[in-house]
Amino acid sequence: WIYSVFDYVPGVPILECDFMGLDYFKMIMKDANVIRALKNTFIFAGISIILTPLPMIFAILLNEIKSGPVRKFVQTFTTLPNFISWVLVYAIAFCIFSTDGFVSSLMVNAGIWKEGVNMLMGGSHVWLQMLAWGLWKGIGWSAIIYIAAISGIDQQLYEAATVDGAGRFQRMWNITVPSLIPTFCVLLLMSIANILSNGMDQYLVFENSTNTSSIMVLDLYVYKLGIGQGQIPLSTVIGMVKSVVSVTLLFAANGISKLIRGESIV
Repeated sequence: WIYSVFDYVPGVPILECDFMGLDYFKMIMKDANVIRALKNTFIFAGISIILTPLPMIFAILLNEIKSGPVRKFVQTFTTLPNFISWVLVYAIAFCIFSTDGFVSSLMVNAGIWKEGVNMLMGGSHVWLQMLAWGLWKGIGWSAIIYIAAISGIDQQLYEAATVDGAGRFQRMWNITVPSLIPTFCVLLLMSIANILSNGMDQYLVFENSTNTSSIMVLDLYVYKLGIGQGQIPLSTVIGMVKSVVSVTLLFAANGISKLIRGESIV
């Protein structure tokens, strides 16, 4: 449990300080900022969970490219953004979508806009922006595990299906997809367990005064609360709650998987 270190008086043993643990738990339940950050976190995490099949679909389509050099180029081109830091991603976004960026300059020179527009400002489309940048940065890297799983599928299954007259789409639907379902379920379970931990870096670099209410997620709020304001006990309590919720969701999702598929993942 947490005691308030700010109430410590020199010469007085630390165990005689006031017990503050439950008070901090009550504070986070009543804090409007925590509730707003929690809502944004669930929205971003929910969108990510809904789009969980995209890396698997991308891997299947990539596997269908028959030209080896083209397939390697596409895989390399989509994997490299994962190794770019979010600071550089924001720099790229700023060069393209800022007031003096590529898009604004193109529109002004074409006479469509009278003046440049900073499309990174405002919170109306921030969820779609974060979704787009997240997909661009991570879809190639997330597909690697599916590509590895596809390489382990017995090729005789495809040959037998071809002999039976199955087309390319039928082979994908009846052989590739069922073979990737176990891998997909494991990754989906991990996504559900980490629903409250959707990262901080991308939201920190894209945050500004106009979109802070829409982009503030729980990790970013804890960072600002602990590092920016020095509220270490309160940020610690939020981290504890996140851990409890994550473990609970992990076992709940595992139980649902066992109930539906008859197999336990963990």
